[in-house]
Amino acid sequence: MAEPVGFFTDTSVCIGCKACEVACKEWNQLPGDAPQFRGSFDNTGKLDAQNFRHVKFIDLVPEASTVSGNGAAWLMMSDICKHCTNASCMEVCPTNAIVKTEYNTVYIQPDVCNGCRDCMSACPYGAIGFNEQTGVVAKCTMCYDRLQANMTPACAKACPTQSIQFGTLSDLHAKADARLATLKAQGYDKANLYGRDDSVYGGLGAFFLLMERPEVYSLPNARNAKLPSRNNFGGYLNGFVIAAIGALAAVVSFRKRGIAENGEGSAR
Repeated sequence: MAEPVGFFTDTSVCIGCKACEVACKEWNQLPGDAPQFRGSFDNTGKLDAQNFRHVKFIDLVPEASTVSGNGAAWLMMSDICKHCTNASCMEVCPTNAIVKTEYNTVYIQPDVCNGCRDCMSACPYGAIGFNEQTGVVAKCTMCYDRLQANMTPACAKACPTQSIQFGTLSDLHAKADARLATLKAQGYDKANLYGRDDSVYGGLGAFFLLMERPEVYSLPNARNAKLPSRNNFGGYLNGFVIAAIGALAAVVSFRKRGIAENGEGSAR
């Protein structure tokens, strides 16, 4: 087993150039979705089977730490599958198509996937998409083929500002801690690390330095980051209680019916 590797994405230096998106598509031979005007520079829209990387443009956040003269901010973030330590997609996959590689990354085996899409519903990040042509799901592989050849993933290789850094998680954690300390010293009080520790799905193989709260980037906070089994325990318990009450009511109803019928029989 190789030492766990991953991505550290520093959103404070992302310039929204989309070089990561282009490099990802070229290496993985992804044609991309049909062009669509979305009223923003964000022409990708979301992560899916044709977009393993997605540069988010978050407009006009007046309360943000990084503000322009009019008090508005434009935050950017290169989003990707988080390669969770405790991955929801793995937990719900009925065919064991989703596995952990020797690098501790989350990988979907296309020849084992049955296209049920349970993983898509379970993923809190919307990182998995369904490929209509192949009939199976797909997402970032962290360039698994490149890792096996001792190469850097295409997105990190192409990033001109080192917003996306690749390496062993131990090294990346140290770099992230140092970068956060620098930003805090410069007065960016809202800067925070997301997925650096184990509070979110046991820790993320692709973690981030954010300039605002996770919710601003449409990321679940630690309180809401729960695996499906844990998240649904209350629902399962309620369902069990309701079923038990229904069964008890049915037994009582049948007994009353039987007593009534016996009473009628005696009267006759």
